[in-house]
Amino acid sequence: MRGEPSCPKCGGRVRAPGLFADTWQCDAHGTVHPVQPVIPPSVEALQVVVHRTQVPVWMPWPLPVGWLFTGVACAGDDRSGGRATAVACTGPAPLGGVGELILVAEELGVGLGARYAGIDGPDPGPYMNVEKPPQAKVLAAGRPTPLWLVAGAPGDRAVFAGEALGLWLWAVVWPEQSGLLMYDELVLTDLRDAGAEVDLVPCGALSPRLLGP
Repeated sequence: MRGEPSCPKCGGRVRAPGLFADTWQCDAHGTVHPVQPVIPPSVEALQVVVHRTQVPVWMPWPLPVGWLFTGVACAGDDRSGGRATAVACTGPAPLGGVGELILVAEELGVGLGARYAGIDGPDPGPYMNVEKPPQAKVLAAGRPTPLWLVAGAPGDRAVFAGEALGLWLWAVVWPEQSGLLMYDELVLTDLRDAGAEVDLVPCGALSPRLLGP
């Protein structure tokens, strides 16, 4: 539900800390870092997440030609700060039509990336063959960052994952053919370090992908 915090792993309702537990609780997943309600994309919404999160807020910057920022989500509460972020961007797909990209940064075990990836979580490790060369590379905060294809995702999307700044980095792309976007060595910026440039981010309509299943 958009109006209240939800479970990062399943999108279900969560119970706030109270008399019997000092953490947020999901009936299915136990203790979780709640996803805060997603609001329409704006520079102000982005800045709220940038200022409260403990993990990177990754965005391709500069954005590919014609692409727009289409939403941001954050898992965590006021006490712990953001433990996962998800940034959505939408624009022309490499092979025509509309492409969508969600970039997730998260601590171990949060499960938000796996939810967007459509796999059983919480982490991508079991679904990555790191014995093989990475299928894609990005430049994340100035560092070359290998990404591996994540097996087991639904056929409508391509999922890549790796590690950046000691945290999981997921890239989930729709439709599956738009995964070609990841072979162009995207430059990812942690918007916590972008300063006044955040004000220049072009905004589009909220991506329904960000609201999850």
